[in-house]
Parts: sequence; structure tokens; C-alpha cells
Amino acid sequence: MKFCSACGSSNEVRIPDDGDHLPRHVCTVCHTIHYINPKVIVGVIPEASDGRVLMCRRNIEPRKGKWTFPAGFMELGETTAQGAAREGLEESLATIDVQGLLCLITVTYVSQIYAIHRGRLADGMTYGPTTESSEVMLMREDEIPWNEIAFPTIYQSLKYFFADRAEGVQRFHALDLTRKPSREAQAEITSWLAAAQA
Repeated sequence: MKFCSACGSSNEVRIPDDGDHLPRHVCTVCHTIHYINPKVIVGVIPEASDGRVLMCRRNIEPRKGKWTFPAGFMELGETTAQGAAREGLEESLATIDVQGLLCLITVTYVSQIYAIHRGRLADGMTYGPTTESSEVMLMREDEIPWNEIAFPTIYQSLKYFFADRAEGVQRFHALDLTRKPSREAQAEITSWLAAAQA
């Protein structure tokens, strides 16, 4: 952040004089301290009455062509549930009854926090592709293309969802992803998943 959003002057990176302990972007003129904090992603796993879940093939980068459930950046002035419902509409054209939190996942290597909800689709609910999703489908657990899931957070959230459903419980899960899997580890996981589904 080169310039101050309050007055337009240049910023410098230093530890502020207010007792802070981390370097911050501080305006050289008005002394406004600019805090850069993690981004919040909200999402929902929408379940139909027959048990299938709504999945979207990404039509945007990153990970274009990979599969996800509706999720995206939270906007100002909305709750996590409202944001998840908005993402559902934007990515799948579906109106989703967003329910309780399934999991909270912190991803420190990209400074993101994921708040993933459970959700319900009404019978006869319409859904379809959008500018953000090239394909939208209801899938059984055994139909999900596990080796084509867009992000580790999406993969793990789906695993929590199906494990809880198999046990007939609704747990809240928390997970910290502190380091990005290596390319070798990602390739090994993909290979293992492909073999497990063969």
C-alpha cells in the first residue's frame, strides 16, 4: 500500500508508536495506520431433499474448471449466512436456505478465513450456470469429482459434511491450514483419489 487512503500521501512501513508490535503501513503526513487483515470467505453446501448437494464448476480464475460449492468473499454489512446465500444466488441462481455453521477454516498461507454453512434447497428449486459457474449440478457423494475440487478448504468442508451426515449429527469443525501442500503432495493426493474412485 503505497498511498494513504485517508489523505493520499505516501505511506511508510514501520512499527507504529502506539504500542503495536508489528510493522504497518503508516501515513507520513496524517499518521493514519492502515491495517491489512485476513479476508473472509463465506460458503454453503446446499443439500436437496434427495441428499444430493449442489456443486458448481468454476468459470473464473483461480482454478477455473474445477469444482466447488457456492463460496466467495464476504461483503461489508452482511452476516456470514447472508453472504453465503448471496454467493449461492450469484454462482448457481439458486435461492438457498442457509443454516448453521459447518466449519471455520483458517488458511494462514493466503490470509483467509472460511465460514462454511450447511444449507437446504427447496423441492423443485431452479439452478443453473452463471458468469461465475460454467456448470451447476446436483451430485451424490459418490458422484463428486474429488480429484477435481478447486481448493483444500472446499475438499475438507465436503468431507466434514458427508461424515457428519453419515453419523446423523451436525457438528461444528475448526481447522487451521498453516502451510500450502507441496506440488508433490498435491500430485500424490490426486493420484490416490483417482485410484480410490476407480
